[in-house]
Amino acid sequence: MNAPVDVSFFARAAKPLTSYRPYWAKRFGTAPFLPMSRAEMEKLGWDSCDIILVTGDAYVDHPSFGMAVIGRTLEAQGFRVGIIAQPDWQSAEPFKVLGKPNLFWGVTAGNMDSMINRYTADRKIRSDDAYTPGDIGGKRPDRAAIVYSQRCREAYKDVPIILGGIEGSLRRIAHYDYWSDKVRRSIVVDAKCDLLLYGNAERALVEVAHRIAAREPVEKITDVRGTAFVRRPDDESGKGWFEIDSTTVDEPGRVEAHINPYMTTSEQAASQGSTCSKEDAPDSIATGANETGAAGQKDPKLADPNPAIQPMLFVANPALKARLKVPPRDKSVIRLPSYEQVKSDPVLYAHANRVLHLETNPGNARCLVQAHGEGVTARDVWINPPPIPLTTAEMDYVFDLHYARSPHPSYADENGSHDGATKIPAWEMIRFSVNIMRGCFGGCTFCSITEHEGRIIQSRSEDSIIQEIEDIRDKVKGFTGTISDLGGPTANMYRLGCKSPEIEAACRKPSCVYPGICSNLGTNHDPLIKIYRRGRALKGIKKILIGSGLRYDLAVKSPEYVKELVQHHVGGYLKIAPEHTEQGPLTKMMKPGIGSYDKFKQMFEKFSEEAGKKQFLIPYFIAAHPGTSDEDMMNLAIWLKKNGFRADQVQTFYPSPMATATAMYHSGRNPLTRVRREMRDVADESVDIVRGEKRRRLHKAFLRYHDPNNWPLLREALKAMGRADLIGNGKHHLIPTFQPLTDGGYQSARRKNSTPVGQRVQQPQAAASAGNKATAGKPGQPQKGRILTQHTGLPPRVTGSAKPSARKAR
Repeated sequence: MNAPVDVSFFARAAKPLTSYRPYWAKRFGTAPFLPMSRAEMEKLGWDSCDIILVTGDAYVDHPSFGMAVIGRTLEAQGFRVGIIAQPDWQSAEPFKVLGKPNLFWGVTAGNMDSMINRYTADRKIRSDDAYTPGDIGGKRPDRAAIVYSQRCREAYKDVPIILGGIEGSLRRIAHYDYWSDKVRRSIVVDAKCDLLLYGNAERALVEVAHRIAAREPVEKITDVRGTAFVRRPDDESGKGWFEIDSTTVDEPGRVEAHINPYMTTSEQAASQGSTCSKEDAPDSIATGANETGAAGQKDPKLADPNPAIQPMLFVANPALKARLKVPPRDKSVIRLPSYEQVKSDPVLYAHANRVLHLETNPGNARCLVQAHGEGVTARDVWINPPPIPLTTAEMDYVFDLHYARSPHPSYADENGSHDGATKIPAWEMIRFSVNIMRGCFGGCTFCSITEHEGRIIQSRSEDSIIQEIEDIRDKVKGFTGTISDLGGPTANMYRLGCKSPEIEAACRKPSCVYPGICSNLGTNHDPLIKIYRRGRALKGIKKILIGSGLRYDLAVKSPEYVKELVQHHVGGYLKIAPEHTEQGPLTKMMKPGIGSYDKFKQMFEKFSEEAGKKQFLIPYFIAAHPGTSDEDMMNLAIWLKKNGFRADQVQTFYPSPMATATAMYHSGRNPLTRVRREMRDVADESVDIVRGEKRRRLHKAFLRYHDPNNWPLLREALKAMGRADLIGNGKHHLIPTFQPLTDGGYQSARRKNSTPVGQRVQQPQAAASAGNKATAGKPGQPQKGRILTQHTGLPPRVTGSAKPSARKAR
């Protein structure tokens, strides 16, 4: 396989994944599926597992599922890996099903943060879970990573716990928790894990696994990049570090000593290694060089009437130069404000968030340390720099491993199928898709990709991608010829990156494309175009669609790419995310202006027309994002109506842990600029935060201006804003004056989480009771396994507390 040679600085900065000597258990070979039961272990000839992975998702052996990637990577290193998927967390017994792991537990909440997976942006319980067979909610606990870690410790006390996954990545320091509306401790402290691996952890996990297998105590493993842990006070490896104090809002750096006011000018100069004596001054000053012009002639206008008076010259004291050297970054650690400080001080929280995001480039990031507790309970959470990204060869190695590309057979129905009641929606979504890259340098403040995957793009080789397309064509059941997606976190960042490896390693910018595209960023889309064309030319491939998020401000830099995309890879609709039209919220999101969208739209329509196709752009927008005023949402609604858009899917800002926008939401400050204690006359320092159910509902209502259920709320708001001129029955008005009869329902794309419009919720019959099987499953009755919330449209449970007459059907 001819993988392109990596030119990135990071390609030569870490030990390759393939350079480790395989563990002795490699002799057992490759398992068709990683075992989930003792019977499967015995069939493979195993008496025990070396590593047991615990996950909140159903086990799908596919490279888009984190546990499958981690499991197969460890298996390729020679370890026997078992999986416990979605265990019953009520006791430790389900965690003993595979026996005691020989080396360690690997724990994750799953592909999604467990709180985001289980709750809506309005903090209401979801009734579904796309990572569970049958799409049934409630199969994982709140804060699953903590709960699973506790049960693993209870099951086998002396087995090390290695925590990972996106839930761990987003909670590695003290973080604002939207669901409890308070700052929580680092998950390292709450889960009591031995080691936290953040980000895409193949490199760190392989090293840790081999070191534990070599009988190195896990508490001694403190030098692996991409890890976080509690450092003990007596740990010798914690000594010899240069600590930079960043526990206040002042920027880290040296503080110059105050000048002694009682010293004479000569004494002050002498203390600086200089002199005030004319005789000791440099010749250039003694000869009056400051009085000469550009040609070296004395300028009479500059002549000093008193040549004996000369400016004081300050130079660094040679004896102090050694002390003024900046310590090496690999031995520097930045002390963040403690958990107790950020918990009680939102300004310090914003400051800590800013420092964290400045230390995310693997090329120059320093270690971070944050104290938790006081007195005898005090301990430091130590966070090593981010992991070195995988090279192209390593990406190919990970994605070319033996994946069954289907859910575990234990989820199948009696026909061996994974459809209907056993369908796993998340697998269905990626069943015929190919992941070609990782990472994103967009830096959107509301997004968690940066905190987890990082800003450095990690790309697979062209041959590896084509091979996976052929494997889907030849081996995946139900394939009809259409690849549903060829992308990753973004559709068009494949092989894009900094033109200079030195600049890439030194850069500390949060985004390569905001406020404009960096001049050092390569925007050549030719490698991606080549893959598209080679893929669709394969025999048996009818169409390759692009479903990942498109970065359209990058796409317009390559008209040839836009033409290839629009004419061959759009299935009638293309979803893109301008997020807003107004500069206020866009600057807080770090997103381009709406002009970039307009430019892409023109190209999209032009190339669609050339191909003779009727295709449409579907834009996504966010309501209630920090920095969004009511007027901003009103202007967005006007733009939507002017352009003929009616948003069906409404995204409300969801404060995920550790995101920059979440820091804005919690603190009211903008960490994208310098965080100050005292508010000054700087527009970006204070951020308008959309809090409270009423205002969040108003911002969502502006996005769905066409819904009659929202008209009363919008009329009231427009009158209060002095924009009653937008209320009327003309085409130029936003909402009409008349009000049709509405039922208060709202039909969203997530039907299970909404009340269908026009459907009136029925009350159960008086005869319906818990033991009455005749009414089970009828309209108005709760279904087994369905969580009752106001999103399901189901009535309250019949508890018997009300009088029979009150429960009669209407």
